[in-house]
Order: sequence, then C-alpha cells, then structure tokens
Amino acid sequence: MLTQAKASPDINNYLAFIFSSAVPAPGTSVQPNEWHVVRSAAAIMLKNNIKSNLKGIPESSLQLIKLAIPLSIQDGNPGIRSLAGNLATEIIRWGGLYSWPELLEILLKMIGNEGNQYSNEAQEGAMAAMAKICEDNTKILEREQNGQRPLNILLPKFIEATKSPLPKVRALALTAINEFTPRKNQAMLNVIDALLQHLFYLSEDQYPDVRREVCRAFVRLVETRPDKLLPHIGGLVDYILTQQKSDDEELATEAAEFWLAVGEHDNLWQALDPYLSKIVPVLLECMVYSPEDIALLGGASDDEDEEDREEDIKPKFAKKNLKRGAAGAEEGANQEGNGFEKMAEEGLEEGEIDDEEEDEDEDGDENPDERWTLRKCSAAALDVFAGDFGGKVFTSILPYLQTNLKHEDWPRREAAVLALGAVADGCMGVVVPHLPELVPYLVTLLEDPEPVVRIITCWTLSRYSSWAASLADSTQKQSYFEPLMEGILRRMLDKNKKVQEAGASAMATLEEKAGKQLEPYCGPIIQQFVLCFSKYKDKNRWVLYDCVQTLAEHIGPVLARPELAGQLMPTIIDRWQRVPDQSREMFPLLECLSYIAMALGDAFTPYAEPIFNRCVNIIHQNLEQSMHAKTNASFDQPDKDFLVTSLDLLSAIIQALDNAKAAELVARSQPAFFELLSFCMEDPSDEVQQSAYALVGDCSKYVPEQLRPFVHKIFTILVKKLDLDDILDEEIDSSFSVVNNACWSAGEVAMQFKKEMEPFVPELLQRFVEIISNPGVPAGVVENAAIALGRLGLFHAEIIAPHLPKFAHEFLTVMDEVDTSEEKATAFRGFCNVVAQNPQSIENVLLAFFSSIARYQDLKLRSPIKHELHEAFLSVLKIYQQLIPGFGEFLNKLPPQDQQSLKTTYGL
Repeated sequence: MLTQAKASPDINNYLAFIFSSAVPAPGTSVQPNEWHVVRSAAAIMLKNNIKSNLKGIPESSLQLIKLAIPLSIQDGNPGIRSLAGNLATEIIRWGGLYSWPELLEILLKMIGNEGNQYSNEAQEGAMAAMAKICEDNTKILEREQNGQRPLNILLPKFIEATKSPLPKVRALALTAINEFTPRKNQAMLNVIDALLQHLFYLSEDQYPDVRREVCRAFVRLVETRPDKLLPHIGGLVDYILTQQKSDDEELATEAAEFWLAVGEHDNLWQALDPYLSKIVPVLLECMVYSPEDIALLGGASDDEDEEDREEDIKPKFAKKNLKRGAAGAEEGANQEGNGFEKMAEEGLEEGEIDDEEEDEDEDGDENPDERWTLRKCSAAALDVFAGDFGGKVFTSILPYLQTNLKHEDWPRREAAVLALGAVADGCMGVVVPHLPELVPYLVTLLEDPEPVVRIITCWTLSRYSSWAASLADSTQKQSYFEPLMEGILRRMLDKNKKVQEAGASAMATLEEKAGKQLEPYCGPIIQQFVLCFSKYKDKNRWVLYDCVQTLAEHIGPVLARPELAGQLMPTIIDRWQRVPDQSREMFPLLECLSYIAMALGDAFTPYAEPIFNRCVNIIHQNLEQSMHAKTNASFDQPDKDFLVTSLDLLSAIIQALDNAKAAELVARSQPAFFELLSFCMEDPSDEVQQSAYALVGDCSKYVPEQLRPFVHKIFTILVKKLDLDDILDEEIDSSFSVVNNACWSAGEVAMQFKKEMEPFVPELLQRFVEIISNPGVPAGVVENAAIALGRLGLFHAEIIAPHLPKFAHEFLTVMDEVDTSEEKATAFRGFCNVVAQNPQSIENVLLAFFSSIARYQDLKLRSPIKHELHEAFLSVLKIYQQLIPGFGEFLNKLPPQDQQSLKTTYGL
C-alpha cells in the first residue's frame, strides 16, 4: 500500500498536507495524542523525496510544500518545528537559496514578531530554521547576488534578535551569528562593534544556552578579531573563569575552549601572562573527574575475556601515503597520541551539512573517556600554556602535584598524573630535575587498584619516555628507563581492556621517542607483543598493530634478525590467514605489514608472494564492487580503505624485495597489475589516487621494465591530474595530496624513461610551471613539481630551454627551500642542462642562480650524483665566464660569503 502511495503523482501534496495539519484529518483513526508521530513520518518522507529528486517534484506540489513549511515552523510541537526547519534547509540545499527567495523574509518577520502577530513558538521555530539555514549555507549567504549580499541584511537582524524576551530566540540568534564569527567577511566587519556590545550585555544572561553561545563567540573571535578582544582581556579572563565553574558542563567546556584558542594564537597568548595564577588553579580543578563521570565510567573490572561489541570498535581510516612532504620530509609517521585528544568528528567544509548525521543528537550518557569533556579541554589548555609559558606553568602546578599525586582519593590522584603529563612537552626542561623522583613513583602507580589511574599513568610515563631513553649512563637507564618500559609492557597484559589499550598506545609513543635505543630490548618487547596477540580482543588488537608497525619503523633492519622475525612473523601471518578479505581488521593489518616489509627488506621474501597476490585480489574485488554499485543501486559502494591499504602494502613490498623478485611478482600478477593500477589512478577517491600515484613512482624506481609497456597509458592519466583547474574548492586539501604524489611520480618516471617521455614534455612543462607559479599551492607540492621539472631538463633540455624565462625565478626560489637530497641534486643538474641551452635568457635572475650554486650544501662528492652536479655547476659557471665581460666584477655583486664559496669550490 505504501509502495502504491509513493507511486502517486500527488504523494508530496498528501505529505505536505499531513505534516502541516495540527489535528488529525477527518476520517482518520489516529488518536490526537499520536498524530505528531504520523506528521513526523510524513515530514521525513517529504525530506527524502526532496533530497533524492527535488527537480522532479511538480511546481504545484513545491508551492504547496512551501506553504506548509512556514505553517509548521509555527507549530506548538517542538519536534514538528524542528522538522519544518530541516525541510526548509533541504529545499535551499538542493534548489539554492534563490529558489525560494521569500523564505528569509518570512522567517525574519516571524523572528521580529512584526505586528505582535506571532506566537512564542513561531518566533522560536523561525529562529531555529534560520540557524539551520546559516549553518548549511554560509558561503551562499556571504556571496553577492543581484547587487547585494544576504548577510549584510541578516546579521543586524540577528543582533537585534539577541534582545528578544525569549531565551531560546536569543540563544539561537547567537548560534546563527556564530556561523560567521570565524569568517572574515565585510558583513561581520560592519557589525563587529555592535556585536561585541551585545555579547558583553548577554554575558550575564540567566539562560545557560545564551551564555554558552557568548563563550563560543569569544572563542571564535580570538582568531578573526583579537584586536577587539585585547582591550577587554582582564574582564574576559574573569568572565570565562566564572563560566568554566558552571554546573552546566556544556557551558563550562565551551568556556574552557577560550584558553585553548588564546593559547594557540600567535600573539594574544602573551596577554594571559598576568592572569596565569588565576587560570591554572581552575584548569587543575576542572581536570578532576566529576561524580557524574565517575558513575558513567563504571567500577573497576577485569574484562579481558569479554568480547568487544561491534559498536565499540571505532572505524580506522587508512593513513595517507604522502611520498614527499615539505622540505623533503617523508610523511605518514605515527602521530603521538594524547590523553586529551578531542573526540570530535572531522569538521565538514564550512557551509555544508552531513547527510548522515544532521538529525542525530549526541548521546550525553556516553563514556566520558570517549567524548570531548571539560576535563580533557582543561588538560589540553594546560598543555598549550606549558608550551607558551614554559617553567612558569610547572612552578604554578608544583604545589598541586605535591598535594595530590599521593592523594587517597583516586580522582585526585588521577588528575594530578594527568596534569603532570599535560605539561611534559612544554616544561620538560624544568621537570627533568624532579624526574628521578617522579618516574619511580609513577611506575608504582601502574599497579594502582583503580584502572583509570593505571590508564592515565601509562600516558604520562610515555610523555616522559624520551628523557628516560636518552639517559647515557647505563646505571641510570637500568634505574629509570627499563622499569618504565617494563611497567608499560606489563600493563599491555592488564586484566582490564582499557588499561591494555592505554598500555599499547603508551608503548607506541615510547617506541617513537626511544627509537634506536630500543634495539637491545627488542626480544622481550616482541615476546610481549606475541602474548598480547593471543589475548587481545578486536579493538585492542588494532592498537597492537600500531605498536608493531611503530617498532618496525624505528628499528628498521634490526627486525630482520632471525631471532626477532622468527618470533613476530608466525603471529602476524596467523592473523593474516584468519582475517577475511572483507573484515575491517584488514586496514590495520595491511598497514602494519607495510612497515614490517620495509623493515625486513629482502628478508620479507618468504612471505611476499601470497601477501602480494591477496592484495591484488582485494583491489580487483573492490574495483568490481565499485563498478556494480555504479550501475545497480542495490549494491553498496565498497570501503575505499581496502584499496588504500592494499596499494600501500604493494608499494612497500616492491621497495623491500630485491628488484628481480619484485619484478617477478608484478609480472605474474593476475589480474594484470598495471591495468588495476590505472583504474585506481582514476578512482573517485582522492585517498585511493594518492596511494596509486605513489605506487607508480615506486614501480618506476624498482620495476621499470614491467612498467615500460604501460607508461604511455599511465602518463596519459597522470598529466590530467596535474591540471589545477580540476581541483574543487571543497576537496582542495585531499586533491593537492594527489597532485603532490603525481608530481613526485612524474619526476621518478622521467629519471627512468628519459627520452621516452618526450611526447609528454610540453604538457608536463606547462603544468609544472603553473604549479610552481601559483602562490595558493602548498609548499610540498610546489617542491615536488619543481624537482620533477628540473629532472625533465636532464633529457629534454632543448624542448624546455625556450621557456626558461617563464620559470627560472620560481624554480630557484623553490629549490632554495628544499633540503639537500639526491632528488634536489638531479633537479639542479637538469636545470643546468636547460640553462646551458639558453644562457642569455635568465639575465634577471643570474645573481640568484649564482647564489644558489654558492650556497648548495653537501657537495663533498661522496657519490656520482653529487660529482655530476658539481661538474654541471662548474660547466654553467664557465659558460657565463665566457659570455659576461668583466665576469669578476659581476661576481662582486654577490654577498662576500657567496663570492668566497664560488672561489673555493669552483676556482673562480
């Protein structure tokens, strides 16, 4: 029957009628007290129809819907009012703001209660709808249309609405304003003084939701208008501290965010110096678990044998394979975790809404360790202050630590340990003299009867592990580092699963900080990891993979020792054989295996073939599922992380193995390796493309003969990816990551295939010049483009030379910032080849070029590449020595140190 109703051309008319009818229609059997459920269902169906096919809705039906929404915004039921706002937002989202230009005017009339004809419910509903529209359409409202910007009209009206006698309207008006406080636009500039005046007035509002939005406005103005806040900083400090002490945790947390914002601001943080003695005690007090949080945490329990619930295992997203970052650094290393990491979703692009989550309310009863709380925010602020003010912060918390570290009440003990961990990075220098006393005591707290204390102690000890690991004296190492590490390893096998997780996370951090210092202890560490694999349930096993890969990353080839690989690999391979292809555990497992392969090098050979083939098969399955999903709506799109992690592992194996063995794996791959790779290069997901382009570059370095037959096809795809015009604003960061890897790959392929690249050189040249000349492109991408451009000059100087004036200045500017490497050396050698073909064309930048030569570091001729670069520099200098009359006088225009360098290194 429902299917039949949906097929009716008048279905949206019926839905709009039902939704907007305050009482049941005559003849219906629904009781009045249940009618709102029917109306809500009608609204949800209507919203889905608008979302899926707004253009297919007849204009007459659309007009009826547009009549129904303002009626429902005034409804007495708050749920109906909220759904009406959602419907209005949906129409604007899919049809554009100007598909319903009257809506804003209708809502403003209700909000302003023109003629006193609108009920309180209507005013609240209209303001709520307006706040939703602002949240989802910030950019549209800022944009000029027909000679005016809607925001110029709206912001003054919203400020006026903050004077409403209705507290909900005041709060929602501020909510709408706060969509624009972080954005630097003319409309906000026009009203900033009036807004500040109202914020100070509303700061004493009795309604907590209003004060929360006031605090949020101050937080957001820190970044955009610090100049307006600075004169009031003393009063703001007192106000924020008062709100942070509120019983309303949401209000208190929003207030605490102010310290984070100011502390991270380049200049404003200094203004807090006189007030630290006021702020820090409040932060410390707010770091103690509240009685409500303690109740939600639950008591101590030994739950190691309980299976994890599926909802407890947070999705793990594959790490991005960024081949070269800014200044030559490779990226993708594990990031250090912390005890107060913000447990919030990644923000959407401003002005967008999330299809899946927009109507969901957060569950206030979730575990306080799994959400952003006042406690975590206060600890994060203390961490930031420690970085800003250094030892002054430790001095201010020392009495608190002395009183509370051994407190009989565990929440006080726990908060003191958290505070000590929070100041670790910023105050290390002044804490070090106390560590010989503090570390042994913290190690004893790893045995505390309260699991929460054991958890935070793991984290704090990991923050100080760099000190213990760097102790040169072997006796001190035995006294401090070894007990610290052994204590954390013991907690990895705690009977409480959350303590296990904290122990594993702390061990990963310790591995990063200790690095090569761990080599003598690898045997016991791996032994403990193997035991953990036998005991851990699903969630903690994911953290354990991170421990293993971090160890592999930092000890490298040491892991290939037979006694170590012989312990670890059977356990890893056992998991590899047990985990199904479609299991999400594949993500951390594949990622872990990538690091292991790189560490083992050719010793990975015994495991390589089945793992390589399975990765190829996973990629093939995923691509086939994607194709089915495109043509058949009943198929779900597969998770792209299977592609990302599989591509990254293939890349690691190709780098790790002897080249001949890697080439054999690629050659025998079924389906054909490079056919699959070309599909991945054009996948809609930027993350998949990023890993695919990284793999192309690795193949050109390690298995070039297998790549050769496919170079033309792959480069036809690659050059398109270098077109900056194809980058969408909303995907700019991820798109640039793809361009970054495409540039790097192009440079590697150019080195391998030399003259064979000639058909692509003109377009590559154009794209690389566009990239290095565009100030909006991230530094790392520009560097990779410049290196690739220089490398083209090694084999195609005659094609590039006529265009040299277009890019010489930008190339030299970029290369001055690139760290010395073989990539930089080959790029400069290619540039010299191009200059030799057209030396007169760069007269304007010749002194800069000579300075670059003079300042080039690491030319000690220890390798053929460096020797070749030295010869290229010398050859170019001799060309100019012949061309320029009075060459010695010309060189005198250089700084004295550059002149001396050229004389010493090149005999000029």
